[in-house]
Amino acid sequence: MANPYKKLASVIEQRVAGHAARAVSGMRCELGTIAAGGLKLDSFKWEVRDYLVADWNVKIHLPSFFFVGTGTSPVDSEGNPLPEAVTSDPTKYSFNAKEVEDVQLELKTELIPGDRVMVAPVNGGQDYVVLCKVVPNA
Repeated sequence: MANPYKKLASVIEQRVAGHAARAVSGMRCELGTIAAGGLKLDSFKWEVRDYLVADWNVKIHLPSFFFVGTGTSPVDSEGNPLPEAVTSDPTKYSFNAKEVEDVQLELKTELIPGDRVMVAPVNGGQDYVVLCKVVPNA
């Protein structure tokens, strides 16, 4: 005799899979373009006027490095040489490796109309977060 619950289990499994797929579908990133009046998503007909921009707080690791340059002294508070300023001979400036915490990367001021961006829809597609600017591979 066939199991009477097998068909019911199959229907429930299909419906759960469909709901799960719809829930996750709002979490995929997509491409968009910064427009004069907002954000234009490739997959959406209208501009999104209110969108969010990711605020990246990172830790950077600087390797030890050096560069060669000259020094000029004295200078004013803006770095402009004073009339009696003297410039040094070329000098080697060496820096040790260092970790710097709480470095903030700010994208918002760098985005201009025409920039291509990666966007993450959140809150079931009600809000959009611009994660970063994307550029062609050179």
